[in-house]
Amino acid sequence: MLLQLLVLFVAFAIGGAEDPYRFFTWNVTYGDIYPLGVRQQGILINGQFPGPDIYSVTNDNIIINVFNSLDEPFLISWNGIQNRRNSYEDGVYGTTCPIPPGKNFTYILQMKDQIGSFFYFPSLGFHKAAGGFGGIRILSRPRIPVPFPDPADDYTILIGDWYQANHTDLRAILDGGKKLPFPDGVLINGRGLNGAFFTVEQGKTYRLRISNIGLQNSLNFRIQGHKMTVVEVEGTHTVQTTYSSLDVHLGQSYSVLVTADQSPQDYYIVASTRFTTPILTTTGVLHYANSNSPVSGPPPGGPTIEIDWSLNQARSIRTNLTASGPRPNPQGSYHYGMINTTRTIRLSSSAGQVNGKQRYAVNSVSFVPADTPLKLADYFKIDGVFRVGSISDAPTGGGIYLDTSVMHADYRSFIEIVFENNEDIIQSYHLSGYSFFVVGMDGGQWTPASRDQYNLRDAVSRCTTQVYPNSWTAIYVALDNVGMWNLRSEFWARQYLGQQFYLRVYTTSTSFRDEYPIPKNALVCGRASGRRTRPL
Repeated sequence: MLLQLLVLFVAFAIGGAEDPYRFFTWNVTYGDIYPLGVRQQGILINGQFPGPDIYSVTNDNIIINVFNSLDEPFLISWNGIQNRRNSYEDGVYGTTCPIPPGKNFTYILQMKDQIGSFFYFPSLGFHKAAGGFGGIRILSRPRIPVPFPDPADDYTILIGDWYQANHTDLRAILDGGKKLPFPDGVLINGRGLNGAFFTVEQGKTYRLRISNIGLQNSLNFRIQGHKMTVVEVEGTHTVQTTYSSLDVHLGQSYSVLVTADQSPQDYYIVASTRFTTPILTTTGVLHYANSNSPVSGPPPGGPTIEIDWSLNQARSIRTNLTASGPRPNPQGSYHYGMINTTRTIRLSSSAGQVNGKQRYAVNSVSFVPADTPLKLADYFKIDGVFRVGSISDAPTGGGIYLDTSVMHADYRSFIEIVFENNEDIIQSYHLSGYSFFVVGMDGGQWTPASRDQYNLRDAVSRCTTQVYPNSWTAIYVALDNVGMWNLRSEFWARQYLGQQFYLRVYTTSTSFRDEYPIPKNALVCGRASGRRTRPL
């Protein structure tokens, strides 16, 4: 009876009664893991590291009951899942109260009008350094054509840099005002050298969904003796371009097709850090089912440290305008390049000391979490939690200062955001709740004249983009999703120490067509404690 009531509630809440439901129960625990051959305390989901994949189809309703068996609060965020009209379920502290130790919370998501490859991860504190992440795949509905034949199999590949230190020790370093040391290694699906193992049959083609779930480094991915054809990027079918190796920046996800067209033996799968000295490398194994020969020789080398190679590859990844997306119409039918933008937001990162401690900032503001999730404060009209307009639309040139930064944005506006990187490291940014068109990127300073080189025809639409050192990246985004949405650095130490803010996409409308009501099961905390959510 309780389950039936929950289904009825969800159907009403998200308006998808005709779409299928998929139910998950997850238990989050600590457990021993050995990713680099040394015992560590990891975060497991149902005893697994990495956690279980979420398999779904466009518009599926996903009900995930998460039990927090840790000794501290916990949150899961859904990287790239747009949670249409429902930022309460985004799973970051600015919108959602953490799950207390020993308690549970049921996330209610809908894969509304989405396809593609994404991932989930723990967003609170520095839990991401301990695990708790896994892949998300959203398949097209059967009647929607996909621009390539069905693969023989479909593999999730999670790559990322890794520390041997416990996540609490890493967090203590940051809380003490210091920078993190260089990582200890790189993992493929939670394993170090030659730990990840994928079996293929000669002559068949496979889909690999590759996500960089690491903490601070871009990675290059390659397979010895094999080519990779990129077919999808974070929900967008792409022009099918073939590469011998692929740069996957922090927070990004790609789908590639790989054909087992070589002689039957085992081949190295390689992931290595980019733009670092030294270069960290790890390997997995692509095993032909009829192989009797183990991997041999040195693993294939990656691209050199020069930026131009990576920049040119990024520019070559474009939308397949003739392919359908989640709906039965070409992806190019939305002519973003013919719409005038109504606002330009320029965002610049910076690093420095505040009160003798390391901090990072966007437009000079280093984000400080409030005592109450911002979305709850907004809903309950609690004064003093945040101030709209506490971050400017453009770099100020001033020194770093602390604030709970929230930027106002109008619902249904079409805006330009320019990420300016005046630092010597590569950056990576994610905008929750949205996909955006990456219309341009180049070295040097952005000026209005830079718009002359924008791709206004087939720029890829995605939710995470890189910004190269001393360079800029420009995106167009249609603000069609009401809510409080996190714009953050995917460098997790920088995010933790302030390189993020919230975009409050606002409308005066109270219609459920514009924004869903606060979930009846929403947790309340901070200054919202004791307040009741309105019944549906």
